[in-house]
Amino acid sequence: MRKLVWLALLLAAIVVPLGAYVRLSHAGLGCPDWPGCYGQLSPSHAAGPIQQAQALAPDGPVSPGKAWREMLHRYLAGSLGLLIALIAWRAWRERRQRLPASLLLLALLMQGLLGMLTVTLLLKPAIVTSHLLGGMCVLQILAWMALAPGLAAVSAPPLLHRLSGLLVSALVLQLALGGWVSSNYAALACQGFPGCNGDAWPALRFDHAFHLLRELGEAPDGSLLDFASLVTIHWLHRLGALAVSLLLLSVLAQGWRLPALRRHLACLGAAWLLQLGLGIANVLWQLPLPLAVAHNAGAALLVMAALLLLSRLRTWAPVARRASAAVAGMIRPGEGR
Repeated sequence: MRKLVWLALLLAAIVVPLGAYVRLSHAGLGCPDWPGCYGQLSPSHAAGPIQQAQALAPDGPVSPGKAWREMLHRYLAGSLGLLIALIAWRAWRERRQRLPASLLLLALLMQGLLGMLTVTLLLKPAIVTSHLLGGMCVLQILAWMALAPGLAAVSAPPLLHRLSGLLVSALVLQLALGGWVSSNYAALACQGFPGCNGDAWPALRFDHAFHLLRELGEAPDGSLLDFASLVTIHWLHRLGALAVSLLLLSVLAQGWRLPALRRHLACLGAAWLLQLGLGIANVLWQLPLPLAVAHNAGAALLVMAALLLLSRLRTWAPVARRASAAVAGMIRPGEGR
């Protein structure tokens, strides 16, 4: 069981960034049907239709290279699905880790559905973003199953509990914002850092920017999505990064007082600095593909570190003892008078 979980985690750590690579290299529609490629098992079997589609649109989303990238992602995702199904079966058979294994299987089924809809609905932003979040969810559950049992629990004050919970929630929201930026191709809408297109605070338009029921590149009424909406999407992601940074620094300041957490907090801080640097570099260097994919992987690593930190925290022992003493004093009226 343990080897299966680690193998699945390793495969998921490949599949999730590979999905970002497929999307960022404009290969998401390299095979415009699902689960095969033009009804065939591989792009080699579908060479004729791929050549015809490329001849009609030489700069379009279909080419042999893009088809192979898309299908490689599907092959690896399918292999991961088989591993997860086996993990769920073993978990129920051996009566251990049933809850995370069941959640993992449910997330897998949702991912399969979202993967199909991503292609058949032609990269609709809401579906693409949900697919990204689903992949991250699968990766985080596997990371928790593989790593959490080996991490010692640490007694921590309630404030650190609350800050860590807020940090995880903020990171999930920031993931969604990052997926929305990527699925709407808004990563380069703001040039320069820390400002945006020469402005310290750009003009924003919210009515179209975050409308979920619309097609890629279109406003809700079917017209082209204007540039101000793309700037708004990008700028909100930057503000989210600022909020995450402030929360993370608060967690580091509170948790550093506990020696048992310092190594974990150092890893969390390093993941944050890496992700922050990758985000800024992507803006300044015009979104080079390797850095853009690394930014996706860095987000997964940062969420993983924060989630594992939250799973380690337990009720602070001195607080628990004082609460127990207070309760004992209430039920023994003669004591302490």
